[in-house]
Formats: sequence, structure tokens, C-alpha cells
Amino acid sequence: MRLWSLHPGQLDRIGLVAGWRESLLAQAVLAERTKGYRHHPQLERFRAHPDPVAAIGAYLSALADEADARGYRFDRTRVIHPGTAAGEIAVTDGQLALEWAHLGARLAVRSPEVAERWRETTPMPHPLFHVVSGPVESWERARMPGSEGTP
Repeated sequence: MRLWSLHPGQLDRIGLVAGWRESLLAQAVLAERTKGYRHHPQLERFRAHPDPVAAIGAYLSALADEADARGYRFDRTRVIHPGTAAGEIAVTDGQLALEWAHLGARLAVRSPEVAERWRETTPMPHPLFHVVSGPVESWERARMPGSEGTP
């Protein structure tokens, strides 16, 4: 499961669609509608929010907004609590940098033309998040390229 801290506009088609699918799964977990993935570390920041289901609803709504902008049709009726929650959850600049590098590596393989455009931009956070100074988040399991052995 990858719930990107990056702005949905910076994801390629595959990343956006996969993000939607995985976020719907996260919503089901947070709403206690499934038993799988209950202890997934990516959910920690949503569980720390006063209303986790509303937070994931805002996350999903931003993905759906990006899908609309691209002419895709995501089924918004699947979002339990749609809405916005601009900047409500902190994400560290270290986490954003890790995800940026992670996305870049994926794009280089699956979408070289998008990777070329991507290299000319800088990371922006998903609208739900605001950036604070700090290292990679404690819940992150991915590794920075070249940082074997460190989270």
C-alpha cells in the first residue's frame, strides 16, 4: 500500500489509479469494514487524526479532483466522508524527498516520457498535508536510493 504524500497532480496515470484503489482499501480499514491491512504503517498518520475516516475521505477527494481534471471517472460515491481538510496532517520534508525519489525511480521504468517532465518540477504535498522540517517518517518502510540499512 502506498498512500503518497505527494500532490496527486505529480503522479502518472498508473500512480493515480493505484493510489485511488489503495486509498479505498485504507478507507475500508479505517472504517473497520475489513480485517486486512489493519496494522499497515501507512495508516498511522491517518489514525493520529481526530477523525481518521474524514481524513482519508479528504485524501480520496483530492485524488478524485485530479482524476476529474484529467478526464478520468473515479466513483466518488465510494468515499464515505468526502471533503477537504487542507494542510491538516504534517509530513516531513524528509518523507517528501524519499517519496519524490521513489516516484522518480518508478516513473523512469514505467513512464519515461512522464519522468522527463517530472525531473523539471519540485515535489509538492498532497492538499491534506503541510510540510514540516524533519527526517523520513517513522512509519515509512521504503528506502532512499543508496541508503541501504536505514529507514
